[in-house]
Amino acid sequence: MATQIPVAIGRSIGSAVAAGFGLLRESLTRGTRRRRQEEILLDLLRQLALMTEEVHRANLIQEHRITMEQMNRTIDDPALADARSTLAGVSEAKRRQMIFANGQYASLLLAYRVGTFEWTELLGHLRILCRNDIFAEYWDRTAEHRRSLPGDSLERRLGKVIDGMLEELADDPDRWWVVGSVDAAPE
Repeated sequence: MATQIPVAIGRSIGSAVAAGFGLLRESLTRGTRRRRQEEILLDLLRQLALMTEEVHRANLIQEHRITMEQMNRTIDDPALADARSTLAGVSEAKRRQMIFANGQYASLLLAYRVGTFEWTELLGHLRILCRNDIFAEYWDRTAEHRRSLPGDSLERRLGKVIDGMLEELADDPDRWWVVGSVDAAPE
């Protein structure tokens, strides 16, 4: 009987250890399951954020498409150009050129907004556009329009960069490839 007590105690301890391991395994499994659920939730949130951004880009592109269609119609029909344009004292041909210059600028801005260009690439394209006399005249004639934009808006900040580019080009047109501050990148 004396030999049976240690075996019985051993079995009890063994059962208790086995039960303890079972509880530990179960809690670890619950912990692992919970961590996996959290990982899945975080992944779903990342995907939702990406989808939201894609919808935003698609909306920007659609709005741009509508605006460009209207601009093209105003270029084709002088009566519509009179209705759309706020520029006074310009000929029909000049108004069409101004509307087209606005379209070029809007296309570059859209490309930046949807991620086609990085900030430095946008500046490179704008440097070339600023060398165009029609664009420079368009920009000068529409300065008042930009004053109504919120100070922290991308267009207002970009407008200041373009103003600087045009000033630098007026001072030294032969160094067009270095005008514009790269440091003025939006947040």
